[in-house]
Amino acid sequence: MKLSARNVLAGKVVDIVLGATTAHVRLDVGGTIMTSSITNEAVEALGLVVGQEVFAVIKASDVLIGLPD
Repeated sequence: MKLSARNVLAGKVVDIVLGATTAHVRLDVGGTIMTSSITNEAVEALGLVVGQEVFAVIKASDVLIGLPD
């Protein structure tokens, strides 16, 4: 995975709460829980599930989710 963002943190999905259009994905990053707001479609397209290893990609005030190659 190559990105322009400098802040890429490895973590594990601990909770996914789907809303009407937006999901809140909670990640454990080295013992710290952080939350990413992404679309429900992104959760589905990435195939996110609790327990999955992912990357939190931080650019400005947004937290994106990325999968390793």
